Amino acid sequence: MSSEFIRGLWQLYEPLHAVTYFGSQARAAFESAGLRGFWRGYFAGRAAPLGTVAAAPVTAAFFSFAPAMVARAVPDVWQRASPDQALAARLDGAAAVLRAVLPDEPERWAAAAGLLETVARAAVTDGRVLGAANAALPRPADPLARLWQAATVLREHRGDGHVIALVDAELDGCQALVLRDALYGGREQLQPNRGWTDSEWDGAAEALVRRGWLADDGRPTTTGAAAHRAVEGRTDRLAAQPWTALAPAERSQLVRLLAPLAEAAGGVVPYPNPMGLPRPAG
Repeated sequence: MSSEFIRGLWQLYEPLHAVTYFGSQARAAFESAGLRGFWRGYFAGRAAPLGTVAAAPVTAAFFSFAPAMVARAVPDVWQRASPDQALAARLDGAAAVLRAVLPDEPERWAAAAGLLETVARAAVTDGRVLGAANAALPRPADPLARLWQAATVLREHRGDGHVIALVDAELDGCQALVLRDALYGGREQLQPNRGWTDSEWDGAAEALVRRGWLADDGRPTTTGAAAHRAVEGRTDRLAAQPWTALAPAERSQLVRLLAPLAEAAGGVVPYPNPMGLPRPAG
């Protein structure tokens, strides 16, 4: 499987997962659980599979967030909702968003959920904390909840692999964002959404200049651009393993099943977004 194919699959299941952050029904479910405010719901919902975890492991696992931003939410969120309550809210809320926005095709939902679950169950999660924690959760009964959970296992599995690739490239969380901004823009969104101060951002840029990955004017060098491509390519390679659970014909079938679902779910996601998810084709 090529890097482009693996990345294309990510672009089909990531929108299904991302509704938990942006759908109004998902926000309402978190608020009903006592998690008022976007970031409380985000940090509690995403970290809940790990249990009542402290800020430092969340910072490490999420990687690109400033430690001070994580510490503002964790562990305070566990005083407002237990991990079990946060898990129930995120699953119920995400399923409610999908039910509201997806084409009313229950047979498609069930078929897509079944194939995506086969892939998720095959994921090797050694060294992948968020992927492993989500893979260990109970299987929901509702097809849309199953679809969302399988997409979540795979996106966190891929995200863990992305962190592995970034660490291997000797990048920290802020440097990774600065390099991405130099290549594609987006600092005005990336920096506040990940909590880095101007001083921290500028320090990360200076480190990349010293390394020869950015020029003095902040533009990416040939070396920096190549390093970024290498990280993205390794991320794709590390995300490929679960997909060997499907035969080529089954992978093609899943692509056909997911395409209209991804397009519909993508309508809930803002563009541009911090995940780097492009607008679905369609």
